Amino acid sequence: MREPPYVLERLGTVMEPDPNDPREAWGVLNPAAARGRDGELYLFPRVVAEGNFSRIGRARVLFESGRPTGVARLGVVLEPVETWEQNEETGGGVEDPRITFIAELDTYVMTYSAYGPLGPRVALAASSDLEAWERLGPAQFASEAGPVVSRVTNKDAVLFPERVRAPDGTPSYALLHRPTFGLAAEQPGVWVSFAAIEDGVPTRFGQHRPVAFPAHPWEAAKIGAGTPPIRTAEGWLVVHHGVSAELVYSAGALILDTADVMRVVARSRAPLLAPETPEEREGIVGSVVFPTAIDGEHVYYGMADARIGVARLRRT
Repeated sequence: MREPPYVLERLGTVMEPDPNDPREAWGVLNPAAARGRDGELYLFPRVVAEGNFSRIGRARVLFESGRPTGVARLGVVLEPVETWEQNEETGGGVEDPRITFIAELDTYVMTYSAYGPLGPRVALAASSDLEAWERLGPAQFASEAGPVVSRVTNKDAVLFPERVRAPDGTPSYALLHRPTFGLAAEQPGVWVSFAAIEDGVPTRFGQHRPVAFPAHPWEAAKIGAGTPPIRTAEGWLVVHHGVSAELVYSAGALILDTADVMRVVARSRAPLLAPETPEEREGIVGSVVFPTAIDGEHVYYGMADARIGVARLRRT
C-alpha cells in the first residue's frame, strides 16, 4: 500500500489550561474546529475538571501572519446534563468532539463521546451558528449479523461532509467510528456505518463495515479516526491516531477511496507526528499526540491530555 504524500510540522501550543478556572484543572484537549459564518475559526476543546468531569468549550482562534498563536475563550457549549452523559465514576462527561459542516443541510454537526452509565457512546448535536447546540441524542446503530455495534462502547466518530456510496449502492451519509468489541484477536479499529438520506441530520446508521485495523508497530494496540474526512486529489484524507503496545499515541494518515470509503488506498507506515516535545510527553496522560481537527493546512491535536497543539500539514 502506498504512503500518503503528507508530513506534519509542529507550529506550537495554541491553548493551555487556565489556572484560575477549576473547569480546566485537568486540561484542555482534543478539540473540534469549524469556520463560522463570520469567517472566523472556532475551536471546541474538551475541558476537564478535577475527577475527569468533561465539558465542551468554545474559543476563537487568534492568528499572527496566518499562523495560529492562541485563543480567546467564549465559554462552554455543552456539559453533561442528560442521563446518557452522566455516570457514577466521574459524574459524567461530554468528550472529544468533532464537527463537520454538511453543506447540503446547511448545518454544523458535532459528534462527541457521551460518557454515560454504560461507558462512552457516540452522541450527536447540531447547530446553525456554532453557538447554540441542539442535542440529537446517542447515535442509533442498527442490529445486523456480526458484531452488535449498539451494545459496545464506541468513540472517535467523525462524519463525512457529503454523501458517499453505501454498500447497497445508495447515496448516504457516512460515519467513521471505533466500536470496542473486546475480542482479543481483533484490536479496536475504524469502522464505517451509513445513514439513508432523510430530512434532517443523520442519527440512525446501518450497513456497518470494517475499514482499518492496526497494521504497524506504532499503532499495534488500536487505531481510531481523528480529523473529519476532507476530500483531496488522492481521496478522503483522515488524520488518525494510533496507539503502540507501550501506550504511546501518535498521528498518521489514512486516505480512503472516494468511490468506496471502505477501501484504504494509502496509509502511513510510520507516524507523521509522535510525542517528542515536553508538552506532548508530560501531562495528565503522558506521551500523547491526538489529532481531532483540521482547517486548511492546520491540524489541531491534544498534547498529553493537557493542552492543545497545532501542526502544519504539508504535501511532500
